[in-house]
Amino acid sequence: MTKIVITAAGKGTRLLPFTKEMPKEMMPIFSQTFTKNKVVLPLLQYIYEQLYSMNFRDYCFVVGREKRSIEDHFTPHETYLKELTGDYKKIIRNFYQKLDNSHLVWINQNKPLGFGDAVKRAERYVGKEDFIVHAGDVTIISRLKHPIVRLMETAKNNPDAKAILLCKKIKEPKRYGVPTVNKLSNNLFLVKKVVEKPDKPKSDFGILPLYYFRPDIFSSLKKIKKGKGKEFQLTDAIQDLIKQKQKVLAITLNKNEEEIDVGTVESYKNSQEITFRKA
Repeated sequence: MTKIVITAAGKGTRLLPFTKEMPKEMMPIFSQTFTKNKVVLPLLQYIYEQLYSMNFRDYCFVVGREKRSIEDHFTPHETYLKELTGDYKKIIRNFYQKLDNSHLVWINQNKPLGFGDAVKRAERYVGKEDFIVHAGDVTIISRLKHPIVRLMETAKNNPDAKAILLCKKIKEPKRYGVPTVNKLSNNLFLVKKVVEKPDKPKSDFGILPLYYFRPDIFSSLKKIKKGKGKEFQLTDAIQDLIKQKQKVLAITLNKNEEEIDVGTVESYKNSQEITFRKA
């Protein structure tokens, strides 16, 4: 079974002062996906329940040293459950049952050293298996086949690919890693180069923080140095794979798919509007 690495160790400084104590990955959004009624869910729980619905059961959460609130939320609290009644009790009980059916591993990233460093810390958990990386502050709402399913299908159809990226058309390249690509088919691209937050982007694609990796990525993560923002960038490790003549592929968001991003005030406002409308 494919393992999942969820990164939730960012500082969330663009959402201060709310994120002084509460991690940005726990920002509330709306959902009716897993319940009969519209409810308010932490984004990280929504991501977990999305993945659970795709039959993933093995998760590694990479959290910051001070992010005990995340671990507490994902730990069943039977005394709390007994105090609830009605639909809310059913909602929490259902969440706890999913947790009981899952294998959760917690890894600390003691200092915010970047996305690349967070993924590198999951090496012992991943071992020699392929895995999915999913940032904890972004997800995709999809009416049809979720992009994660399409990432896995692309990996299965291209066993020589060492990484498969998910991209979308963007207007703000300074918020994204930007790939240079050659189109192979309708929704499949060969990635020739990736640059983190470029000043002069070579394409209008941005990389979303949902990835499929072979374990080869760890060798590249160990070689990279601090890059943009004086952090270890995952895109630099992907570029190292490309330099080694390894195949890196990309797929794109479909028209019916929407990004939910709580990284900035504006994107969070849009995410609340989207999820309230879709819920």
